[in-house]
Amino acid sequence: MRTAAINLRVLPAQRDLIDHAAALLGKSRSEFMLDTVCHHAQNVILDRTLFQLNQQSFEEFVQLLEQPVSDNPQLNQLLATPNPWDKP
Repeated sequence: MRTAAINLRVLPAQRDLIDHAAALLGKSRSEFMLDTVCHHAQNVILDRTLFQLNQQSFEEFVQLLEQPVSDNPQLNQLLATPNPWDKP
């Protein structure tokens, strides 16, 4: 049973964006926000979690990191595309 409350003040445009996304998934605003925030929180925690490698795996990992970055036109195009929510 959920007993803790979290209250937010948002801009109307932010509320509308959240409501639109929630509707696309067939969720309520609260369900959508809770699922999204928990997923993001888990990712933040996982991104900062220590991982350990044996010596051979570590050397392979370092070798991969030290390789030059290859040109990827599709990735460059994707990264240059504006986010739909940033458009006026």
